[in-house]
Amino acid sequence: MTASPAPTATLTTRAQDASSRIVDDILTLVRHETGSYDLPALATGLDLLRELTVERLGRPDHEQRHPGGECGDTLTLTYAGSDAGHVALIGHYDTVWPTGTLAGWEQPGASEDGRARLSGPGIFDMKTGLAQGIWALKLARESGAPLPTVTFLFNGDEEIGSLSSRPVIEELARKVDATLVLEPSAHGAVKTARKGTGIFQVTATGVESHAGLAPQDGASAITALSEFVVAAADVAAPERGTTINTGLIKGGSAINVVAGQATAGVDIRVSSAAEQDRVDAELDAIKVSDPRVRIDIDHAWNRPPMTLNAASAPLLDLAREVAREQGGAPLRDTAVGGASDANFVAALGLPVLCGMGAVGDGAHAQGEFIYPDTVPGQTALVAGLLGRLAEPLRG
Repeated sequence: MTASPAPTATLTTRAQDASSRIVDDILTLVRHETGSYDLPALATGLDLLRELTVERLGRPDHEQRHPGGECGDTLTLTYAGSDAGHVALIGHYDTVWPTGTLAGWEQPGASEDGRARLSGPGIFDMKTGLAQGIWALKLARESGAPLPTVTFLFNGDEEIGSLSSRPVIEELARKVDATLVLEPSAHGAVKTARKGTGIFQVTATGVESHAGLAPQDGASAITALSEFVVAAADVAAPERGTTINTGLIKGGSAINVVAGQATAGVDIRVSSAAEQDRVDAELDAIKVSDPRVRIDIDHAWNRPPMTLNAASAPLLDLAREVAREQGGAPLRDTAVGGASDANFVAALGLPVLCGMGAVGDGAHAQGEFIYPDTVPGQTALVAGLLGRLAEPLRG
């Protein structure tokens, strides 16, 4: 690194001075609900996010909206820097919360140690990170530091597997020198390891018959699927980091009909490719008691496991150096069970850090919250790291 970063005290002070405005932007995003399956709300939400970005940073040097089809669109906005580096800031604007959730949402009181909290659907995961990323570039620009080109990628389908945005993410990651994912932190720690995820669909096809007149002629898909679900749970190995959860079951046509079909949605988390292979083999080996029922498994591995690869280690070191210079607590890193778009980047062997966003808790839970007093520090950390990435990362 030969570029001179902005004085860290300047960035920290600027972030503290702008804190109330950053929080206002966070709440603006939260007030517009963007559940993953509400396409009109996602479209309006992305328009709002673009307008907010342009308001804070001006018109981008390049932008492209990638249609998502049955998913929310993906938007890339590129702002040219003053130096040779190129950094991607990635964040999703969709949330797990259906439209209408906000109306009944209650604000929590202060935490046990007296710290103020702000709550709202998607505030922690991950609209705070979006606003902080925008402001990080704004503050870094205002500091006069040499800066890399920055490309924001906002996708509207992360919570359902990044089904349409994955190729856009991977294409961008290959073009940039480093990727920072603005997902929430783990109580202030960045996330350098995440589990891989599978979203399996299991279909049982049986034989329908009248439940009263000819039950013996039927082969219940529901009974067989129930046997499969119980057996699948035994394939889990928490001690190896492997969990299996059947979260959705549908089946049958009427209460007095032996069910001819049933389906289950199964969430699988693994920490290694070896466990991925084991789970595939053992699920395929499950047998049900009625041979007339066929079990079909769609092995849909959605995200590969993420580890701290050799390319990301220098990026983590640089982030720790920035945090130390800014006078905060030592920057920790951790492994978590959830997956994110960082998994895709890490699997390519490219430099990536995740969890650069909010500090709070309760992702996907009623009452998810952030600590607003952490907003300046997290924003300054990203701003400082951008300054240190003005030249391509060497490692």
